[in-house]
Amino acid sequence: MRIVSGIQPTGNLHLGNYLGAIRNWVRMQDEWTAQGHDCLFFLADLHAISMPHDPAGLRANTREMVAALVSCGIDPDKSILFNQAQVPAHAEMQWLLNGTARMGWLNRMTQWKDKAGKNREGASVALFTYPVLQAADVLLYQATHVPVGEDQKQHLELARDVAQKFNNDFGSEDAPVFTLPDPIIPPEAARIMSLRDGSAKMSKSDPSDMSRINLTDDADAIMQKVKKAKTDPEPLPATIEGLEGRAEARNLVGIFAAMAGVTPAEVLVQFEGKGFGAFKPALGELLVETLSPMATRYRELREDIEALDAILCKGALKARDLAAPTLARTYEALGLVRG
Repeated sequence: MRIVSGIQPTGNLHLGNYLGAIRNWVRMQDEWTAQGHDCLFFLADLHAISMPHDPAGLRANTREMVAALVSCGIDPDKSILFNQAQVPAHAEMQWLLNGTARMGWLNRMTQWKDKAGKNREGASVALFTYPVLQAADVLLYQATHVPVGEDQKQHLELARDVAQKFNNDFGSEDAPVFTLPDPIIPPEAARIMSLRDGSAKMSKSDPSDMSRINLTDDADAIMQKVKKAKTDPEPLPATIEGLEGRAEARNLVGIFAAMAGVTPAEVLVQFEGKGFGAFKPALGELLVETLSPMATRYRELREDIEALDAILCKGALKARDLAAPTLARTYEALGLVRG
C-alpha cells in the first residue's frame, strides 16, 4: 500500500496551513510507515507554473516548504519527500496520459472554471491540463491511496477515469498498467479564519500580519496576536449553538479545539461563562507550547539551503527509482520505442 500526496510550495506559511494539511501528513506518515507502507509527499512546483509566478520566489518557496514540512514532523528517513522538477517522470507521464484524457473531462473541472474565470482563452494550457499532471503524480507510483479534501475529489475521480481507460485501451484484465487509487478523507481539518475577520480565511495574502499566526512567529508575537485578535464582549456560551452569529469567537474556540485535540464543545465546557480576558491567554499559551519548537526548527532549517537541497535530492533519487518501472511499462504499452 502506498500514499502519494502533493502540496504547492507557497511562502509565509501560517497556522491554517499547519492545521489544514501539514499535520494530517505527519499523522499519516507515522501511522502508515509503522505498518511498513510507503508515503510519498512532493512539492508541486510543476503545478505552480500553470499560473503567473516569480521564478526566484518559486525556488525560495520550494525550499521554505521543505523546511516547514520537516520542522512540523515530516521525517525524510520515513517518508519520501521531493519536488516534482527533480523527477522528470512526472512530466513524461503527463504527456503519455494526455492521449487518454479527454477534453470534455477537463472542461468539467470546477477548479479550471474557477481559476480561468471568463478569460479562458487567455489561460495557460498548463492550467487546463493541471488535472492530467495530478493523475500522473499518483499513477506513476501505483498509489493505492490519495488523501483528498472536498476541493480535490473531482481531480482524483479524473485520475481514476484516466487509469481505467488506459487499462482498457492498452492493458489487460489480468495485467492492468495502473492501480486505481482510492481516496483517503482525512479527519475534518479545522477551518482557520483570520484573527481580524472571522468571515475570511487566514491567508498569507492578507496585508495585516496581525490576521495570522505565522510558523515563524516567536512566543511574544503569538501572544500579542492572540491578545489583539478581534472578539466580542460576550462571555463564552455553554453550547456550540451559543456561538451562532459570533464568527470571531467561533474561530478562536475552533483553533483551541484543533490545537488541543478536542472538540469545540469540550472547549466550551472548560470555558463556559468566561470572557476572552481569561480565554485568550490560555489559547496563546497552548499555541506557544505547540508551535514554538516547530518555529525554532523552521527558522534554523530554512537558512540551511545545503541541507534543504540534500533532503530534496535524497527524496528525488528514491522517487525516480519507484517511478521507473511504471514509466517504462507505460511507454511499452503505448508501443513507443525507447533505447
